[in-house]
Amino acid sequence: MLLTSIDPFVQEFERQFDRAVRQAAGQGGGAGMPMDGIRRADDVVLRFDLPGADPGSIEVTVDRGVLSVTARREEEFGEDERAFVRERTMGSFTRRVYLSEHLDAEAVEAAYENGVLAVRIPVLERARPRKVAVQQSGGGQKAIRN
Repeated sequence: MLLTSIDPFVQEFERQFDRAVRQAAGQGGGAGMPMDGIRRADDVVLRFDLPGADPGSIEVTVDRGVLSVTARREEEFGEDERAFVRERTMGSFTRRVYLSEHLDAEAVEAAYENGVLAVRIPVLERARPRKVAVQQSGGGQKAIRN
């Protein structure tokens, strides 16, 4: 997973608590910027939904293991237009993701297409799965002792 290893039950409680606090504060949590995270062998890909966001307003930064995504969506009304229904959230949106020390924060890549921001973060070589050779007893090799 992306987050530093901690107790998954505590992690879920903290996530729900943070979401409730953000909603109470009017920030909406991930509602303005829903995200999917995909772990692959060599990298992690985060996909953020940002429909209608101005591509020039999108910023992706990494600072001390925290990836931040900021974007802005503005209302588009003409002079002679008045809204009678307002369900789309407007304004600035920020989402922060705490990166594991196993991810290469120096090699982050981002691309925005069709309302989706994709952020790719490579997994460090030392954290990638590797095959371990199994020693066989006999033939002059020493057995591993517990």
